[in-house]
Amino acid sequence: MFSIDQEDPIPLRELDNGNEPLLPSQYDSQSSQSYDYVLVADIIRETNDQTFKKQDAYIRNLKQKNIKVTIIEYMEKVFYGICAPEEIFAKYKYLLKVSDACNWSGQQTCLSFSTRIRIVHFVIHNTFIETGESLEELLAQGVFESIFCLHEENKQKELKKKWASWSAVFTLFKQPISHVKDYFGEKVALYYLWLGWYTRMLIPAAFIGIVVFLYGIAFFNTSPLIKEVCHSNIIMCPRCDKRCHVWNLSDTCTYAKVSQLFDNEGTVAFAMFMAIWATLFLELWKRHRALFVSKWNVFDWCEDEEELILEIVNDPRCKPKVFRHSYLRTTMVLLLVTLVLVVIIGLTHALVICRILAGIVLSESEWHFLRDHASTIAMLIGAVLHYFTIQVMTKVNRFVALKLCSLEKTRSMAATERSFTVKMFTFQFFTLFSSLFYVAFYLGRINGYPGNYVRIASKWRLEECHPSGCLTDLFIQMSVILVLKQTINNIFEFAVPWLKLCFKRLKADTIEECQDNGGNINSCDPSNLRNWLDNYHLNDVNCFSLFNEFLEMVIQFSFTTIFVAAFPLAPLLALINNIFEIRLDAIKMVSLERRLVPKKTNDIGVWTRILEVVGVMAVIANGLVIGITSDFIPRLVYRYYYGPCANGTSANLDCMTGYINGTLATAYMSDVNVQKDFLIKQMTTENGINVTHCSYRDYRNDVDQSLTPQFWLILAFRFAFVILFEHVVVLCKFVAAWFIPDSPINVKNIRLEDRLRRLKEELRSEK
Repeated sequence: MFSIDQEDPIPLRELDNGNEPLLPSQYDSQSSQSYDYVLVADIIRETNDQTFKKQDAYIRNLKQKNIKVTIIEYMEKVFYGICAPEEIFAKYKYLLKVSDACNWSGQQTCLSFSTRIRIVHFVIHNTFIETGESLEELLAQGVFESIFCLHEENKQKELKKKWASWSAVFTLFKQPISHVKDYFGEKVALYYLWLGWYTRMLIPAAFIGIVVFLYGIAFFNTSPLIKEVCHSNIIMCPRCDKRCHVWNLSDTCTYAKVSQLFDNEGTVAFAMFMAIWATLFLELWKRHRALFVSKWNVFDWCEDEEELILEIVNDPRCKPKVFRHSYLRTTMVLLLVTLVLVVIIGLTHALVICRILAGIVLSESEWHFLRDHASTIAMLIGAVLHYFTIQVMTKVNRFVALKLCSLEKTRSMAATERSFTVKMFTFQFFTLFSSLFYVAFYLGRINGYPGNYVRIASKWRLEECHPSGCLTDLFIQMSVILVLKQTINNIFEFAVPWLKLCFKRLKADTIEECQDNGGNINSCDPSNLRNWLDNYHLNDVNCFSLFNEFLEMVIQFSFTTIFVAAFPLAPLLALINNIFEIRLDAIKMVSLERRLVPKKTNDIGVWTRILEVVGVMAVIANGLVIGITSDFIPRLVYRYYYGPCANGTSANLDCMTGYINGTLATAYMSDVNVQKDFLIKQMTTENGINVTHCSYRDYRNDVDQSLTPQFWLILAFRFAFVILFEHVVVLCKFVAAWFIPDSPINVKNIRLEDRLRRLKEELRSEK
């Protein structure tokens, strides 16, 4: 091992953010954290090798920018310690001061270490060799193995103690956000600020969801609908071909009780509440964000101007990257996105076919239990298959989204990130929700009726809704996906990096100690080498590290708001998950992974727009679930038009008495078409009694199977309810958005006073 060009350490700049600094503001004179970055490559002895030439050319170009480079060779690896000169930061501070968009404070004279890292990151990633290749391309070619910025040991320990530990679970709403900002930058800090706010806002949503759930339990024994199902003698038609027999409606007594938990009058109010809750969450988040970005002096931060400042710092002779737009490329990308969505929807159809085939196989099983619960088990199998499809398609969607972004040739990395975010979320949303949309709005509505069943390839009957109602299928699908996704993802998200780190450290423990190389000064610097190796062995991070966390949480937000009418406990599951998610992400980011490159921003970016779109979709989806999928409207129509209370003369009967019987139609075996669908042996009960007719759920005439006037009346009320529900909730959302200002009054006043002070200072400086 040898060391050359060892440089003096650079002092750490004091953090000036209006708070007490987390740790002392000066570096120790021998601290390895005087280095901004460490670049790692394989040692190549052949000087004529192209890889060696590229390594040498890149390091030479770094030195031409007055960047100091310390080289340490160890165990067939070469480590380049990169330390930027003070002149780079002086230029940045001056340009930032004269920029109106960056809200520079006249009292601020030093840059935080995270800001230094961000500046150096831009400079070294925009350093090119003679062939025009950047560091990103050299990393992709294997010229260099990796590059990482170093964790600050003392601050890392402090964050572990106060934030990135399981004991911090009890201080859920007291995250040290400003310290996180100082260490990881504004972008990471805003993610945890948003996640903490989202988790806090889930508390009232989870509470109301539990109340709705308990409301359903309270009517278990008194609901006339449950009593009618449990005490019914109605014979229902076979649910599949060949092996399925007729069955008693009373067999679904348990499922009828379960459906009461989420298909009741409280569900409507809860769906309206969640739609308005989504708007309140976003509007209050904007106010919460404004408090912190104003405190951090980035309220008026401008991404384009920040980019220009960094370009000038890197190269004073630079030219701006001009905006370009190609209608041909945009059209091509739009067509390709549409093609991908068609493929994803095609996968949904494949899952439907898998469920149908699973149901057929289970219904023909020799096991009595499998035959009796074939539809439920098939739905569970479909939900599990859907989960694994999501896992596979996540990788495919990422690859496709990156390729589409490369076709667009965006102007900057930030523009690429926005474009990628929109595409990736769109693909993931269709992957996750296409199957749910099918279950919610198509399942059981296009399968036909006895004597006229719709079949795939004229052979397999389309699946029907669960005997207790279509909402039960949606409930099963959502609960399985949500529980599996949150539980398994969290286990793998933490366990895999932890196991990788343990394995790397186990190997590192066997590394030989550093040997002196015959008198070179600092040739064996344990402060540098040990710290570099500790950071090198941590799990790698990339530009997707924070994106993955955001995507996971926004998808969860979608599950929490869209179709919440079918699963009132979704906010509760999300709340429990997020309490641990914050700690898992913090521990992983501070202890298990290399330090993320700090990025400056004043908002969560395009995710705000995505959340707003999800909020609007939640209104539409929940309105359709209540109006079309649930039995809320049919029950309402029966109560006031067809039930015992319709004419106001019933005194002793419940208004819903006879409702179940009113939702059933009858098929007779004397009908030739019915004989084609059902075999004679299928019309035999478990007691061996042959039946001549059976019932099925639909509003049809018993004679000619035509739709009854009740069906058309219910359909009219369904559409009327959906339109009314959506208009009322959307109006409430707009009123809530108008009523709550995006910025608190004190923030506006502070910014106004700051601008006045700056103008006065400029006027005095002119005199």
